[in-house]
Amino acid sequence: MTQRREFLQLGAAALATAGLPAFAQDAYPSKPVTMLVPFPPGGVADTVGRPVAEAMGRALGQTMIVENKGGAGGGIGMAQVAKSRADGYSVLMSLSSVVVLPEADKVLKRNPMFTLDQLKPVARFTADPTALVVRADSPWKTYKDFIAHVKARPGQVTFGSSGNYGTMHVPMEQLKVATGTFMLHVPYTGAGPAVLALLAGQIDALSTGPSSVMQHVRAGKLRVLAHWGEGRLAALPDVPSFKELGVPISYSQWSGLFVPAGTPEAVVTRLRQAAKAASEDARAKQSLLAAGTSFMYQDAPEFERFVQTDAKAMAALVQRIGRVE
Repeated sequence: MTQRREFLQLGAAALATAGLPAFAQDAYPSKPVTMLVPFPPGGVADTVGRPVAEAMGRALGQTMIVENKGGAGGGIGMAQVAKSRADGYSVLMSLSSVVVLPEADKVLKRNPMFTLDQLKPVARFTADPTALVVRADSPWKTYKDFIAHVKARPGQVTFGSSGNYGTMHVPMEQLKVATGTFMLHVPYTGAGPAVLALLAGQIDALSTGPSSVMQHVRAGKLRVLAHWGEGRLAALPDVPSFKELGVPISYSQWSGLFVPAGTPEAVVTRLRQAAKAASEDARAKQSLLAAGTSFMYQDAPEFERFVQTDAKAMAALVQRIGRVE
């Protein structure tokens, strides 16, 4: 009788745990975690993501593998994580375009690749204004030179981006609207390919985070004419802001960590702890500093409020820009 009772108890326990995901039975993380960067190598998300992933992996006691998956201005990779299993083993290192693309889908009247409520904010790492960049051998020494040329030759100046409505596209559309000008948009799959196209002379200009181009600026290959922030930037102290130049526009390209909505709080807490440790990690700090940026960390509650506020502002901006294909 005792043996039968023990057998029934064991059977009940097995049934009770059979449906539980791995993190409920094993301490999280019990295997490597994949950080998906929704752009090719060389852009801001990749530049920030790699040192952060390495530092978070050390904090978690597990390897964090960086996987690049570009396309649709980052939307393909964002959608993949948004629809992945909510177990903490697939996380997203996103840029601010994550709040823009769902609104762009509405403007274009197409089925959304994903919706913002499918993702849960974990931590913000950086927040930098984008900068207007041209080749150093271009005829434009200043923003005044550049915009005079654009106005004199509508549609002849080209600019690259990471894709329609991405973080490199939206600020240039702002500039076009504010100055009443027209430049030809050439979308790429990410900042890395767009910067290479600029260096190769395939396009004339672009707007991107300083960390994507600082190595080329220091090497004398690219020139920064203006930026979308406030005042002067530590990485670019001689470069004026658009507001300083009398153009009333601003834009911030931030990077942050997201997980699928529904990820258990215990897992989110572990990721928050690891993200905070990464933001304080000397090696990660040095990597970002060398790239021309620095941590502007926000923990989940503050970051969630920030995301919602930015989403509202960007929705209004996308509606103002309108349909762009």
